[in-house]
Amino acid sequence: MDLFTWNWKKFLPLLLFPFLFLFEEWVSIPSCTFVPRSAVSNQGYDVVVGENSEEDLRVMMVANLLLLGSESGFFNQYFRDYYMSKFFRKSFHSLKPDMLLILGDVSAKGFEMTKSKWGAMLHQFHNILGPFIDLPLHVVLGDRDVGECSKLDARSVQWIARGFPGLDSAGCGAFGISNVSFVSLNAVALLCGNNKLRFSVERAIETESIDVQLETEATSMDDYGNLGEVPLRWRANEVSYGSGPVLLLHFPLHKTAKDSCTEFEKAPSSFLHGSNALKNRGSVGSGPYDLLDTLPANATEYIFQALKPRIIFSAHTHSFHDYNHPDGTREITVPAMSWRVRDDPSFVLATFHSNGKSVSVSYCSLARESHVLIVYICFVILFLTISHVENIPLRWLR
Repeated sequence: MDLFTWNWKKFLPLLLFPFLFLFEEWVSIPSCTFVPRSAVSNQGYDVVVGENSEEDLRVMMVANLLLLGSESGFFNQYFRDYYMSKFFRKSFHSLKPDMLLILGDVSAKGFEMTKSKWGAMLHQFHNILGPFIDLPLHVVLGDRDVGECSKLDARSVQWIARGFPGLDSAGCGAFGISNVSFVSLNAVALLCGNNKLRFSVERAIETESIDVQLETEATSMDDYGNLGEVPLRWRANEVSYGSGPVLLLHFPLHKTAKDSCTEFEKAPSSFLHGSNALKNRGSVGSGPYDLLDTLPANATEYIFQALKPRIIFSAHTHSFHDYNHPDGTREITVPAMSWRVRDDPSFVLATFHSNGKSVSVSYCSLARESHVLIVYICFVILFLTISHVENIPLRWLR
C-alpha cells in the first residue's frame, strides 16, 4: 500500500460527516398525502389534487409542540428542538404555506410556569419557528398552556394571551385572510362550568354569531328594505350550515353515534417516513385533562347553532381524525407535532380554494425519532470502526 493511499484512508472517517449533513437535510422533508372526505359534507365538493391555484390559501396546522423552555434538558434542546427547527424550515420551503396555525399546547407545562419560565418558553418557540416567524401566525390556547378549571384564572390567561398575536383577554380570536374568515375559541374555558372566563368566551361566540347573521342578511335583503332596520334577533333558520367561519379549537367537539369518523393511515413511503398508526405514543406528565376529553354536548350544539362553521380544526388527542358531524360539517383533528409524545410526529396542510367553499386536507408525516436515532447509532459505530482500522499498524495491512 503506497503512502498516498494510506494518507487518503486516514481522512475517510471525516468523509462521513458530509453524508450525515445530507441525511439531516433529507430526513427533515415532510411526506404529505391528500386525505379525501370520508362522507358527504357541507363543503360543496371535493378537490382533485393538482387543481390548486396561486389564489388558494395554504395553511399549515400543527398542534401539541409541548415545549419546555428552560427545563428542556440537553437531549431535548440539542436533538429534538434541533430537528423540530429543521422540520419547520423544510416544511416552509417545500410546501410554501401562506399561514401557520398552532392549535394549542405550545408548552408542556405552561400552567405550572412562572412568568420568567414562560418567557423562556416563548423564546424557544420563536427560535424553532424559523422562517415562519415572518408569516401570519395564530395560536389557540390549550389545556397545558392555561391549566385545569380549578386553576383557570382570567388574569393569567390574559398575560399568556398577550404572548400570541390576535388573541383577546379571554384567549379567543377572529381574523380574515384571503377572503377566509377564522374564529378561534378558548375551548378550555368551555369545559369549566361557572368559571367567569367561560362567560367571556360565550360572549365572544355571541359576537361572532351576530357577525355571521349580518353577513347573511347583507347578501339577501328582506322585507325591511335596508339592513339598518333589521332587528338583531336569533335567526337560526336563515343562516345555513357551513356558511360561517373556519372554527379553530384545541378540544374536539362532542361526537355522537351518528358521526362518521375516519382514522387516516398513511402507507409506508420510506424507511424514515413509515406507516402511521395514528395512536398516542406516550405523554409528557399527566396533564390537566384526559386525551379523550371533548367539549360537552350542550357547548357543541351552542357552537353549531351560533357559528354554523364552514369546517372545524381541533387537536388535543395527539392523533389524526377526520369526522363528519350529523349536519355534514367536517372536523379535522390535527395530530401532535412532537417527538415528546409520538415516535411519528405529523401535521396537517389545509388548502382553502378560491373557486368556492371547498377545502382540501393533506396529512403530512415526519421522520420517526426511533429511525433517526438508529441512523445516528450506526454512524457512530461506523465512524469508530473506520477510525480503529486506520490506527492498525501499516505492516498488518500488507
